[in-house]
Amino acid sequence: MKKNLLFAALAATSLLAGFSSCSSDDDNSSNNNQVTDDNVVADDASALSLVNGVYSHWQPLSSSFSFIIELNSNKLTSFEGEENEAGPVNSRFEQEPTTWYQVKIFNHLFLGITQANEAITTVSNSLKAGKVTQAGYNAAVGKAKFLRGLAYLKLVQLWGEVPVYTEAGGSTTERQSIDNVFNQIVSDFTAAESLLKDYDGDPRIPSKQAAQGLLARAYLVWGDNPLSQAEVAAIANGQTDPAFTKTDSRLEKAVEYANKVINSGKLALDPEYNKLWGREYESNKRHTNEHLFTIAHDGDKSDAQGNHQTHCSWTFPFQNGENGEGYSQNHTEVSDDNLYEDWKAEQPNDKRLAETYFVEIKNPETGLAHHYLSPIYTPINGKGVDQSYENAENLEITQNSVDRIEIRYAEVLLIKAEALVQLGRNSEAAEPFNQLRTRAGIATVSAPTFEQIKREWDYEFTYEQFSVLNSYRWKDLISSVKKVSNYKHFPDDWKTSTGNTYTADQEAYFTKIHNHLVAKYNNVRGKHYRQPIPTGLRGEDLGISQNPGY
Repeated sequence: MKKNLLFAALAATSLLAGFSSCSSDDDNSSNNNQVTDDNVVADDASALSLVNGVYSHWQPLSSSFSFIIELNSNKLTSFEGEENEAGPVNSRFEQEPTTWYQVKIFNHLFLGITQANEAITTVSNSLKAGKVTQAGYNAAVGKAKFLRGLAYLKLVQLWGEVPVYTEAGGSTTERQSIDNVFNQIVSDFTAAESLLKDYDGDPRIPSKQAAQGLLARAYLVWGDNPLSQAEVAAIANGQTDPAFTKTDSRLEKAVEYANKVINSGKLALDPEYNKLWGREYESNKRHTNEHLFTIAHDGDKSDAQGNHQTHCSWTFPFQNGENGEGYSQNHTEVSDDNLYEDWKAEQPNDKRLAETYFVEIKNPETGLAHHYLSPIYTPINGKGVDQSYENAENLEITQNSVDRIEIRYAEVLLIKAEALVQLGRNSEAAEPFNQLRTRAGIATVSAPTFEQIKREWDYEFTYEQFSVLNSYRWKDLISSVKKVSNYKHFPDDWKTSTGNTYTADQEAYFTKIHNHLVAKYNNVRGKHYRQPIPTGLRGEDLGISQNPGY
């Protein structure tokens, strides 16, 4: 492998000082366990242990993905620190190559790829030397290729053309075409599918069905024809979305791989939607088999970094000015009441609504109720809260030990439904589509439309790190963000037009909401179909050409 700027920069910056806020909440992990071709592992257990080191680059990203994927949308706003901090910058579509979340995610994904490459080489040498068995090789290399494929999928979705390098070689600075990146993704997941064992009920362990589910996702994304560098450049400075196009042969592959997961009979929807989140339910403790692949977290003290999803969305759980508890702003906030109210008007009986948006919560320590609708507050993102037991919201803001769900069976069903609808086979899409609606307690349909499919992604997966990625696929980023102009706190006269009166703290809070909504509307551009190519973790130039408009 050509060890040029990116590899050198990544290796040089893997030792970082830890920080305490969500924006800098992770990098206590190190990458000191670099291996060489001559450092052959001794047995199956050490081969698997070597590959498990790749997880140290995934664990710090569990909450960070939301700070790009959800903040770069109409759904989420960030009050994390001063307005020049990375969270608010993303919330306002003002990200730059030095914005921390872009720097952090890009670099850690490539660090994980580098470590996976080394592990594949080393385990392969160990197999040749008779140090590991074929079964040990399959488990270790299958997992390494699974994680590498997932890293490249995240990278191509967020940054477009990226360098591709594997144990076989490649440049770490020369960007590859979209098709070349997806060919590598498909190669990795297909290899993982053949090497890994069937899903055994533990979603923390990559499985054959998890690889198939991610192949279905990859083919759906690829099938919706991600924009090329030239296509982004053509719209970079404007506020007009490009035309939606698709490639049917890839969508057929999405259906094929979704069917493999479905027909395996090993996965199912949990009958209770609210049981999907929380420590008491993770790692398939309910034995319902909906979680297909998850990133395990034991808390800040035990893994590379705990999952700060709860911490970020529930930072100050009861400090909303009620019941004498003072007033503080959470690190991430629902953009406005409309997101809850519009859903409630559309589907008032949807069981998912109450789990996605909290509008009234009782403090288990005081027994007092706190409310999260204006003029007091906006609704709270319930997906970020450990919903396992009564006092969970108080505990998890510091323990950060809830696993992050990367893919669950519900996504496989919706991938199949969407691909079928895009292929014009709407009546076939009804069966997987209606499984989600039946669990949610809302009306089924005989042939879902594309618009119903899109809305179902919102109903089922709000705040689960899909928002901007779906907008990229559907080519509606700008139009979807501009929906904020309909929100109650968008107009300049919001203080009077809402018909509410506000305390000083409440006025300051909703002034920020207003300012972020206006910034989203004014700032979103065609260039935001890509994230900026960032610097290295210490601010160094990685030698990769920049995306258009940055």
